[in-house]
Amino acid sequence: MNDNVLIVEDETKIADLLRDYLSSSGFTPHCLERGDQVIDWLEARAPETLPAMVLLDLMLPGLDGLTLCRRLRERWPAMAIIMLTARVEEVDRLLGLELGADDYICKPFSPREVVARIRTVLRRTHPVASAASTGVHDSSPLTLDRDGWRVLANGTDLGLTAVEFQLMEVMFNAPGRLFSREQLMDHMYRDRRIVSERTVDSHIKKLRKKLADIWPEREVIHSVYGVGYKYEPLS
Repeated sequence: MNDNVLIVEDETKIADLLRDYLSSSGFTPHCLERGDQVIDWLEARAPETLPAMVLLDLMLPGLDGLTLCRRLRERWPAMAIIMLTARVEEVDRLLGLELGADDYICKPFSPREVVARIRTVLRRTHPVASAASTGVHDSSPLTLDRDGWRVLANGTDLGLTAVEFQLMEVMFNAPGRLFSREQLMDHMYRDRRIVSERTVDSHIKKLRKKLADIWPEREVIHSVYGVGYKYEPLS
């Protein structure tokens, strides 16, 4: 697995602490202090040395974390992103997840928790090398690869974020069952974080768009107005 992690944090003490813990945990950390340095730094890297994970502070000089998160997701959709923030208001969580963050960690935090969360997200987002070991669930033409945290449509990787994969997995496991937004949130956010129902709608919208790119005339995820969503397998 790619062990490069980019830390984008303007508080030197926090950045140094994270770097030391990541180094001692087998990762190769890199640090930047400004948001407007990140894109150029990444573009200068060879593909094999791009970080698998970006730890991204919300409040950064030069370019804020939310804007940077959106640009990173557009440019490098497979790159995992965890946002670090001292602002715990619901709108920040909602915006961050809508823009493609895989997870949130609120300050103050334990460095050990950060390392554990990095490992968890990377297990979800990093594809495994061999199809024989992936634990693939084949529901042709849609395939769910739980070990690789991938969904394949006609063999094409949809490039789902970790949250989008969890959402798809919940519905995939119970085809035809109607899930309320609250039920989906309970499955997606087991830590009971405070999120709005709009968050589910946002992820569903993105998931449906990715499916529509493969099957523009077929509806895979159905919505029932005022109730929720369900997955209908394609024949």
